[in-house]
Amino acid sequence: MRIEKNPSFNDKLFSILKYIAINNPANAKNFKKELDKKITALVNMPFKYRQSIYHDDINVRDLVFKGYTITYIIDNDMIVIIDIFKWENR
Repeated sequence: MRIEKNPSFNDKLFSILKYIAINNPANAKNFKKELDKKITALVNMPFKYRQSIYHDDINVRDLVFKGYTITYIIDNDMIVIIDIFKWENR
């Protein structure tokens, strides 16, 4: 199984990291490192996280991480990371 990140996800993540880095660049690096670990681990257990509360599809999941929701789709042999957002901004 492989992981693909949607360009929109990458853009939003970059904006989040820039915002975190304003006050503490080390926290931004740590946030990215920990998030990358969680995303990489999806290969072994793609259904680990809850079914998305934003989509009515069992293959769309929500990984909640430090106040952010990362939405991804499980599609045969691929996981597509589609979005990242703060829950209160949804």
